[in-house]
Amino acid sequence: MKIGIDKIGFYTPNLYVDMNKLAVARDVEPEKFTIGIGQEKMAVPPLTQDSVTMAANAALEIIDEVDKEAIDFVIFGTETGIDHSKSAAVYVHHLLGLHPNARSIEVKHACYGATAAIQMAKGHIALNPESKVLVLGSDIARYGLNTAGESTQGAGAVALIISANPKIMTLEDKSTYLTSDIMDFWRPIYSDKAFVNGKFSNEQYIAFFNTVWDKFKEETDMDLNDFEAICYHLPYTKMGLKALRTILDDVPEDVQEKLKANYQASTQYNRNVGNIYTGSLYLSLLSLLEEKSEDLDSGSRIGLFSYGSGAVGEFFTGVLEPNYQEHLYKNHHDELFASRKEISVSEYEEIFEETLPADGSNIELDINEDPAPICLSGITDNMRQYVNKLR
Repeated sequence: MKIGIDKIGFYTPNLYVDMNKLAVARDVEPEKFTIGIGQEKMAVPPLTQDSVTMAANAALEIIDEVDKEAIDFVIFGTETGIDHSKSAAVYVHHLLGLHPNARSIEVKHACYGATAAIQMAKGHIALNPESKVLVLGSDIARYGLNTAGESTQGAGAVALIISANPKIMTLEDKSTYLTSDIMDFWRPIYSDKAFVNGKFSNEQYIAFFNTVWDKFKEETDMDLNDFEAICYHLPYTKMGLKALRTILDDVPEDVQEKLKANYQASTQYNRNVGNIYTGSLYLSLLSLLEEKSEDLDSGSRIGLFSYGSGAVGEFFTGVLEPNYQEHLYKNHHDELFASRKEISVSEYEEIFEETLPADGSNIELDINEDPAPICLSGITDNMRQYVNKLR
C-alpha cells in the first residue's frame, strides 16, 4: 500500500522586512545576509498570529469536506507551543471544523517535530487505510533584536495531509536516523527567545547529515545517481547547500549540476520567509515542486533531510506521483507572497517587542488589520481567543 503526501499547504504572515535594509540598520554588509546566509526577506508575525493560527491558516486552504470526514488524527509539530498542557492540535481541530472522533496531539523535538509526526502518521494509515492524518509544522523563530541569530528569524506553517494512495508523493519505507545529546540550540521554559551556538550547530547539522546519508547508502545500495533532488531543513538557505556540497564529489558533473539547480529551486520560498523550524524542510519540498522551471517527472525520487537541534537527524525519501502538479496550490501561494506588505526596520522592531501579557491580564487585539482568515483576537481569563472569520 502506498502512503504519503496527498496535499500540502503553506501560510506565512502578511508582513515582512527586507534583509538588505535590516543589514544596513545593523551596520552589516547586505551581502552577508543575501549571499552569505542566502536570505532576502524575513516574515514578521503580528501579535494576532501565533503557531496555532498559522497552522490553521495553512490547513484551511487544502482541506475540503471529504478530508474533514476522513481526518481522524491531527499531529502538530512545534517548538513554539502556546500552552504547557493543552495541545495546539486541539485548537486547530476546532478552528477547521473537523469531526470529533479524532485524536489530536502535539509533538516536540526542535525542528524535527513535523518529521516525527509524519512517521507517526504513516503508521496510523498502515493500520487504518481509509483514514487521513493532518500533520502540521508551525513556528515563530525568535532570537532577539541585534543578536547573531536575528537574520535567521522567520514565521510560517506547513500543513500536510498524509493518506493512502497519495496524489503528490509516496513516502518510501526506508529511513535512517540518529540521536545525540548535544547543546547546539535550545530554548529554556523561561525564555521566549532561543539560544544557539551557531558554529557548533552548523558543524553538527553537516555531521548528522553525513552520518545518516552514509548509513542510508549502506542499507539501500542507493547513491546520488538515484535522486532527482535532495531537500533540506533550512534554518537559512545556505545551510543545506553546505551539506550537499560535502557529497557531490561522488557523482559526475552533470548530476552535480542537476542537484545544485534543483536545490536552488527548493530554497525560493524559504529565502523569502526565513526559518520556520518544524515546517522548514516541507517548505523546501513545496518550493521545489512549485518553483522549479520545468516539472519533475513522475517517479522522481526526492531525498529529505530533517534535523532538529539537541539533536535528532533523519534521512528518508519520497517518489513523485503522476500528475502531482495538478494537486498543488501554486496560484494561492503566489498570491500569498504578492499580497505581503513590507515594513520598515523600526516597524519590525516595534512589532517584535510587542508581547502578550504574561501576568494573567486580559487583552483584546484588533484583528481587522490582519487579512488572515484565522486570527488570535485576545486573551480572556488566561484563555486565548481564536477567531475564524469565515464562520
